[in-house]
Amino acid sequence: MAEDRMWFLVCYDIREPKRWRRIFRLLKGYGHSLQYSIFRCRLTRRTMSRLHWELEQLLEAEDSLFIAGLCSSCLAKIVVRSGAEADDGEWAREEPRFRIL
Repeated sequence: MAEDRMWFLVCYDIREPKRWRRIFRLLKGYGHSLQYSIFRCRLTRRTMSRLHWELEQLLEAEDSLFIAGLCSSCLAKIVVRSGAEADDGEWAREEPRFRIL
């Protein structure tokens, strides 16, 4: 049985550029960059735990991290207005990760 996925908004403020790049690359593997330090990720509970652990390994005391889980009613209220993602329904759709031929 597949685990349910949930949307998360991940925001961070990293003081050191080298560490910032490492965290940016890590999050690119989990989600989509909305801005330089803001990502949206659609994750299972298990994957979110793994991401949280990986971030804890990289973050220092001076860094800031904000992770917000977004429920379905929250998703309906999100408005995105930027170049490629001008459609506010973008969050609700999930592109398939594979194709069966």
